[in-house]
Amino acid sequence: MTRALKTQWHNLAFSGLILHEILDHPLEDETPQARLKQVGMMTILYTMTQAHQNLTLSNIIEVTELTRSGVKETVDLLVKRGMLTETRVTNSMGRGTARQFEISTAILKQLSSFESP
Repeated sequence: MTRALKTQWHNLAFSGLILHEILDHPLEDETPQARLKQVGMMTILYTMTQAHQNLTLSNIIEVTELTRSGVKETVDLLVKRGMLTETRVTNSMGRGTARQFEISTAILKQLSSFESP
């Protein structure tokens, strides 16, 4: 299979997995709007990961043009779901800490099960 086709299948598998995980497993008191924001955010975060960008709040804000509280709200729900893992890292100025995220290994493991041998 060509690399381009394999990448396309991988992206489709990720989208389907994310849709299933978020829409079919709503959190308590979660609105449909919140779930749609999470689907969109995971799509953006996956694209950023593919482009080797650090998933920090500042980088996500730069890409999405959302407010800090808007990004934080959606990302926090994804951490709560276990779809993202969070670590504290030194910020870009080297004086404080920043929140950095990664797509969870559980999601990546599920995604790898879609790959052909």
